[in-house]
Amino acid sequence: MIQVNNISKNFGKLQVLNKVNLTCNKGECIAMIGPNGCGKTTLIKSILGMVIPSAGEILYDGKNIAKGFEYRKHIGYMPQIGRYPDNMKIGQIIDMIKEIRNADSLLDEDLLHEFKLKDLFNKQMRTLSGGTTQKVSATLAFLFDPQVLILDEPTAGLDPLASEILKEKIISEKKKGKLILITSHLLSELDELISQIIFMQEGHMKFHKTIEDLKLTTGEEKISKAIATILKNNNA
Repeated sequence: MIQVNNISKNFGKLQVLNKVNLTCNKGECIAMIGPNGCGKTTLIKSILGMVIPSAGEILYDGKNIAKGFEYRKHIGYMPQIGRYPDNMKIGQIIDMIKEIRNADSLLDEDLLHEFKLKDLFNKQMRTLSGGTTQKVSATLAFLFDPQVLILDEPTAGLDPLASEILKEKIISEKKKGKLILITSHLLSELDELISQIIFMQEGHMKFHKTIEDLKLTTGEEKISKAIATILKNNNA
């Protein structure tokens, strides 16, 4: 569904991505992890068309995304920090995005109801806590029933109940055959969600493994311990 071929990206003399290759298929929930500055966000923004690679190509369903933008309507994106006009109300934000997207399909309002956002429609964005802003971002990412979901630190700032609601929604969408890409520093929250994991470091993709393979090669049951084992072995 999404294929990344030899993507590199330079910002001046700084090389952020270095010949990254990646294939992501339907029905997978893939975690992209790595230290700050490793290139995760740049790779995500390249897939979204928000960053233009210095070299290489990205394909969506076999078509080069540089030749059009229509593919974006099939992607739901939840940024780590959602930024919205301060004086607009939650209801106005959601209505505005609906109008911009001009969606002609049924909307997925599960999170809108689960997070009880309709009770807050008259709240201005500037008055919201970080967690409530995250709920708005999550709702918008899933609202148009996209085939691909890209979620950047999705549970950051959410209370335990909201975090569980979102995780259950992610699992439900994966079962429908959608492709889900997640970046997260909270490895303990990924165990029940993901089927594959990508580790990036200094602009390079160090490995891309299925969870079964990761656990088999390390002998660890928890993802966090399996990752730590691989890193220790590499450093040794």
